[in-house]
Amino acid sequence: MTATLNQQYVPAHGVRAPAGRAPSLRIGPTPVLAGIGVGAAAVLALWWTNTTTISTLGDYLTNAGRITGLLAGYGVIILLGLMARVPALERGIGTDRLTRWHAMGGRYTVTMLTAHALLITWGYAVTARTSVVGQGLSLVRGYPDVLYATIGAVLFVIIGIVSARAARKRMSYEVWHLIHLGTYLAIALAFLHQFSTGADFAGNKPAQIAWSTLYGVVTLLLVWYRVVTPLRVAARHRLRVEGVRQEGPDVVSVYLSGRYLDELKAEPGQFFRWRFLTPDSWWASNPYSLSAPVSGGRLRITVKEAGGHSASLAQLRPGTKVMASGPYGAFTGGVRRRRKVLLIGAGVGITPLRTLLETLPGRPGDITLIYRARHMSDLVLRAEIEEIAFDRGARVHYLVGTREQLGGDPLAAEQLEYLVPNLKHHDVYLCGPESLTAATRDSLREAGVARRRIHHESFEF
Repeated sequence: MTATLNQQYVPAHGVRAPAGRAPSLRIGPTPVLAGIGVGAAAVLALWWTNTTTISTLGDYLTNAGRITGLLAGYGVIILLGLMARVPALERGIGTDRLTRWHAMGGRYTVTMLTAHALLITWGYAVTARTSVVGQGLSLVRGYPDVLYATIGAVLFVIIGIVSARAARKRMSYEVWHLIHLGTYLAIALAFLHQFSTGADFAGNKPAQIAWSTLYGVVTLLLVWYRVVTPLRVAARHRLRVEGVRQEGPDVVSVYLSGRYLDELKAEPGQFFRWRFLTPDSWWASNPYSLSAPVSGGRLRITVKEAGGHSASLAQLRPGTKVMASGPYGAFTGGVRRRRKVLLIGAGVGITPLRTLLETLPGRPGDITLIYRARHMSDLVLRAEIEEIAFDRGARVHYLVGTREQLGGDPLAAEQLEYLVPNLKHHDVYLCGPESLTAATRDSLREAGVARRRIHHESFEF
């Protein structure tokens, strides 16, 4: 039996962090990218110091294979580091951007890995004056670690194919996530051959120690933040489902209670990864934003049915135990630079914007919300939004209907400039479906809003 909450969530306007709280550590994009670049240079230096002469075609091919192999091995560990859910990176860069970096780096790494296997085999074949296929079979048969690495490489390629946008759209988040876990097995299979057959590591103890340390540190970060921390949070805060409220067609709010929730340091606009410990969904961890500020020992998320996991939330029973990891994301007031703020939301993307509407500092007229929906019934949390807007003197514009009904794109540059005077002097927070978000970013840029003042969050996987 599902518990249904009939009361509205009471807005707590102007929620602020407790006085005296030290600011959370944030590491921005520039130092991270610089660090990645320095590491890549160190990897190339390792190859350079272990290379004497290159004279024949076989030498050129083999050394190209060595370079691509080193860069692939380095790229793998960077990919894991970006997704280790390190709080300082999540707050300073944002999950949305980290995910895009991870996707881009994944394509690069799979390319380097494939090039490494082909170039090394070709180079050895040229030197040994044999066929490429024969040389490949010889390597796999003669060196067990190479066989394991080959299996790992095949896994990497399969995961890369599955991660392509066209393939992702055909599967649920849960299935994609399970397949993606194969990355850890692929890395484990490929690791040992670097030391046993890699010319840059074989017999080079300092290089082996440095490489192992890099992999070890990232592994510890993964274990700590993705396994230990959620377990520790579960034991400390004892989150439980308090009840479920129907908000609209296929949209529910889940209310959660627990202990010491202020210690989570959750900022409006952030999200958690939620694991509801029921027989059907205990294994799935999905990202959902808070749809109200933490208040009175209660958390709330508002979710639209988009698959098996989200659909099951409507059937949650009071008392269901919950594990949560987070908070994550840089979609917060901390990135704001201008007094005037525009919030643009569509669909269930309104949830983090509702918390920002309530909590962002501002005088009457400083904050504007544009809410895009196809039907009036899709305007979830409307009563709360209007109450908050009335109390704070914020403006709310509902853009409801299809493009045909509205006579074109309601979020085109000229329409945005009409609705929001002096738009180019605003900070803009944008959250919604990826296609709408991308088009609206273009409209905002056309309207003169600087790229650095367009803040957006997407949960596309």
